[in-house]
Amino acid sequence: MSRRALLGAAVGVGAIGWSGATVARLSRDPSGPKDAGRIADVDGLGLATPEPDVSPPHDPELPWMSKGGDLNDASALSRTPVYGVVGVRSEQDVAAALDFAKANGLKVSVAAVRHSMGGHAFDDHALVLDMLAFNGIAVDEAERTVTVEPGATWHDIQNVLHPRFAVKAMQSTDIFSVGGSISVNAHGMDHHAGALAGSLRTMRVMLPSGEVLTCSREENAELFWHVLGGYGLFGVIVSATLEIVPNAVYRTSRAVIRSEDFPGYFERELAGEGGPGLFYGHLSTAPGNLLEEMIVYRYDVVAERAPLDMPRLGAPGAVKVKRFIMNLAKHGALFQRLKWYAEKHLEPEFENCTVARTDALGEGEACLVSRNDPMHDSVPYLFNDLAADTDILHEYFVPRAAYNAFIADARAVLAGQSLPVLNASVRVVHAEDIALSYAREPAFSLVLYINQPADGTGNAAMRSLTRALIDLTLRHGGRFFLPYQLHYTGAQLLASYPELPRFLASKRAYDPGELFSSTFYRVLKAMAAGAPPPGPA
Repeated sequence: MSRRALLGAAVGVGAIGWSGATVARLSRDPSGPKDAGRIADVDGLGLATPEPDVSPPHDPELPWMSKGGDLNDASALSRTPVYGVVGVRSEQDVAAALDFAKANGLKVSVAAVRHSMGGHAFDDHALVLDMLAFNGIAVDEAERTVTVEPGATWHDIQNVLHPRFAVKAMQSTDIFSVGGSISVNAHGMDHHAGALAGSLRTMRVMLPSGEVLTCSREENAELFWHVLGGYGLFGVIVSATLEIVPNAVYRTSRAVIRSEDFPGYFERELAGEGGPGLFYGHLSTAPGNLLEEMIVYRYDVVAERAPLDMPRLGAPGAVKVKRFIMNLAKHGALFQRLKWYAEKHLEPEFENCTVARTDALGEGEACLVSRNDPMHDSVPYLFNDLAADTDILHEYFVPRAAYNAFIADARAVLAGQSLPVLNASVRVVHAEDIALSYAREPAFSLVLYINQPADGTGNAAMRSLTRALIDLTLRHGGRFFLPYQLHYTGAQLLASYPELPRFLASKRAYDPGELFSSTFYRVLKAMAAGAPPPGPA
């Protein structure tokens, strides 16, 4: 064999081996939680605090999951030393942990899935309440409500409700806990229902004193107004009662439109009583077409109730393929174009239709699903085994009239930076009457999922991008969402949330000893320190 042939054979074998190894690496399941350290500061404010000279002994009567150690969140960039983690299973566990913390001068943080990305669920040397095992679920069919404990996830709630009922409002994926969703006033795919605030009937909240108060828009309304979107700073939610609805049958369809046509399309096709029950919009992240094209996924009602013999809710399919495509898109323009092509042209071929056509008004060849199906997605394809990078969420809310100008500016900002944009979605939110609202008028939001190296260079690039996106959001009269990374400046925070000083004053009124704390809370306090004193509400 000639040298040229040998060289060609070697290159071919090497390419096959490289390709196989790359496919395996980009598609394999995560081997464990990511932990890439800790972002050191926020707008010059150092996040780490000194370890106390003396640490009290851990009460053996409390159900400790860990004593000491570190916690991190979904960003992998918030590693924080904690006093310990209590595995809460009951109200009594919460009350005992609060008593112990107060007696020993400890701060308390409240955690569950820990998908907020800026130290919202823990603080340095704090006692952390892990709520995930405090997860009871009780359905009242007559009242059309479900009462849940705070650690219950939407995934578990849907499994209890299906096939007769569905939640009215929840986050767009099902992995989150109800307590966490309430604490950020999350929103999702039902543009009629709006955020969680609209379907939350009542909460029972344990205050720093250990007293439990029932609150709603009619009873203890001020506490209700602050706990919703209050980031766990006012008390511990010990139960919540939410509205549920019949599990309707939907016909699924898709429309590919220009992004600039979306506001008009929304008013004509989606808003109002005649619109679909659910919808979401995905924008192109492909270079050359960035934020210019949109796929609108809609779910139109064809029957008010799903058949009672429906199978159990299923897990997402083609997980490794989806994960591979998502991770491949981190490696350049060609693969980002491939991802958008796959979503436009290939994904419809794998649609999972779950309701038999004969059970839903003879819909012929339509794809039919129940309401629970599109929201029952635990997004396993977003979790990977790539330790050197991490994927970060952003969300920006702008008045609906400002959408096109905002998207044009966002396109310019995103095109002029180097971090891969993996996903871009549009959501619809209503004006929210809570203490720290992200929408003071009807708004559209832009949700971004962006990849970065999990190191100092990646953090610097993400900080620069975040601040640029916040600046343009403010120019268009909007606000940014607070559950994500702490890359904003104090000036940006106060420009977006001028009511912050009043929110913090209310926090101290309910919690004068500042028992409930988090890294995020310390940042809010420091950034608001120079702001004018709060005026009347």
